[in-house]
Amino acid sequence: MPDGTGPALAGSFVMSGYILDLTTLPNGPSQVEAEAGAEALGLAAADWPGGVRGSFGVEKTADRISVRGTLEARARLECVGCLTVFEQPMRVPFEVFAERSGTGSRRDEEALDRDAYMKFHDGRRLDLGPDVRETLLLEMPIAPRCREDCAGLCPVCGADRNLGPHDCPGTRNEESIHGGSQA
Repeated sequence: MPDGTGPALAGSFVMSGYILDLTTLPNGPSQVEAEAGAEALGLAAADWPGGVRGSFGVEKTADRISVRGTLEARARLECVGCLTVFEQPMRVPFEVFAERSGTGSRRDEEALDRDAYMKFHDGRRLDLGPDVRETLLLEMPIAPRCREDCAGLCPVCGADRNLGPHDCPGTRNEESIHGGSQA
């Protein structure tokens, strides 16, 4: 897990990507920093500028691994109100529990893996990439807004009402001119 640029502090590791090297991870707590480009996680680079950074506390106890921390990224979204493309910073919690495969019954392992409660590793490495991707996608807003008070588009002419009052061609409707309701 050290990044090859020099020795890491005891209990502190830097990863390139989201694959934990369990052979170099000591028993007990460790701090792990990770970073990967969006494409390495199966995400579109255009929608995730700057990649994804993670900071985790990793606890290794024999064959059991727990990973807790946060993911940071910037998502490029389109506002549902005014259709403006904007970047939204994301800071989301991340948690994964893993155990070495073969330590329990196969049926139990399949049920735990299927329910996404527990991951399983081979004793050498643990790939967190799919979990990172899923966590970020689940945290995406369903109806993103460029700002809380986004006025949206004029329903008559399609002008961006965030830019202020506008004149709609062919109408004298006060609502269209002022971007608000007179009711």
